[in-house]
Amino acid sequence: MIRHVITQHIQKGFTCYLYDFKFPDLTLIAYNTALRNMDKYPVPPKLYVINFDDLSRSHRCNLLSPDTMRDVTDATESSRTIMLALNREWLKKQGEFFTESPINFVTSIFWFLKKYEGGKYCTLPHAIELANVEYEKLFPVLSLEPTIDVLINPFISALTRGAAEQLEGQIASAKIGLARLVSPSLYYVLSGNDFTLDINDPQAPKLVCIGNNPSKTQVYGAVLSLCTERMLKLVNQKGRLKSSLIFDEYPTLVCDQIFQHISTARSNLSSVILGLQDFSQVKKEYGRDAAEVLMNICGNIISGQVLGETAKQLSERLGKIMQDRESLSINSNDTSISRSNQLESALQPARISNLTSGEFVGAVADDPKQRIPQKTFHCELINDFEAIKQEEAAYEPLPIIRNVTDGMVQANFFQIKKDIRNLIDKEMAKIKGNPDNHNPAGDEQPASQIAESF
Repeated sequence: MIRHVITQHIQKGFTCYLYDFKFPDLTLIAYNTALRNMDKYPVPPKLYVINFDDLSRSHRCNLLSPDTMRDVTDATESSRTIMLALNREWLKKQGEFFTESPINFVTSIFWFLKKYEGGKYCTLPHAIELANVEYEKLFPVLSLEPTIDVLINPFISALTRGAAEQLEGQIASAKIGLARLVSPSLYYVLSGNDFTLDINDPQAPKLVCIGNNPSKTQVYGAVLSLCTERMLKLVNQKGRLKSSLIFDEYPTLVCDQIFQHISTARSNLSSVILGLQDFSQVKKEYGRDAAEVLMNICGNIISGQVLGETAKQLSERLGKIMQDRESLSINSNDTSISRSNQLESALQPARISNLTSGEFVGAVADDPKQRIPQKTFHCELINDFEAIKQEEAAYEPLPIIRNVTDGMVQANFFQIKKDIRNLIDKEMAKIKGNPDNHNPAGDEQPASQIAESF
């Protein structure tokens, strides 16, 4: 079913953002379909791929591009997305002290790098390295940026007042989570700037495919969740091209923004397709309340065989119909037949639990100009498997973007570490050389005194 969504949307001139969980299965479909349908677009789109396993076939993209991070709330949303994706149990603990503190800490890191020297070090790899700098150097440097004073003051107060254990509890979870992303290949892909995520820009339309790896879901999924969050911020705007956002195995991502996007993006010509095995996956990852919201705000739902609670919910979603009932009663004297109409489920949960492969049930939404009298359906999806096989045999492989060597990847890795060391050394030298260097936020305590207090 998903392959037909991809091909038909591209044939209709949609820009596309495709999350390919088992890369490159769906990406190959999108790439080859796009090659044959470039004439469907007023401005031919460019295809971009993010893939952490085969760097030669991956573009580079700075997910924290300073040009798209307009204010500190953007940094907050990005920080929340990456932290919740790295610590999925926090999804059910939002608002608690030891959940919000690491998010605020990472927010301060992101926004400091955005403001520092025009954002030249504003990338996720640089942020990871900066977060792991020693406290006695990190916080004096961060205190030089006035717009994050409110975010870092609780941490400075905790340490200067002897609450080192509390501070470690607040920050260690952020550092431990970010440490999982320390990888030369991730650093290489995320520190470049081949393209931006505004896929539906009328002047530069894009088809963006991001690839995961089932064996590395916890690491790659966190980065791709951040990629999705940044993309949604840019796509959901007026005056843009129509866009198709397709997510295979959506529960492997963490992105709260998708709820708002589904609710508001239809008027901005944005289509969202969420693919999942069973609705219980969403409940497990996001919690029951968020899962119910997601179930109810989607206008179209198409399902194959599902079991248990999901089958019951789907049966209720499909509604009830009047059905004729006839009962026969026989006794020693006579035989009686009674007929009645009863309101019963259009499709019982047991029937949904026993759908044959290829059978689907669901409901579709309409609009005032295109009314659909029969919104619910129970049908079979017929594929021409021989034609699909022949089509796939003729697919062109994904192109090589650049020849990437291990030396290039390692050099980039160590350069990022060197950039942060130079940043800290440079700013600490300024702080120590100017004792009157007050916190620009108006704090009476100079940065040099903050450094001494540590």
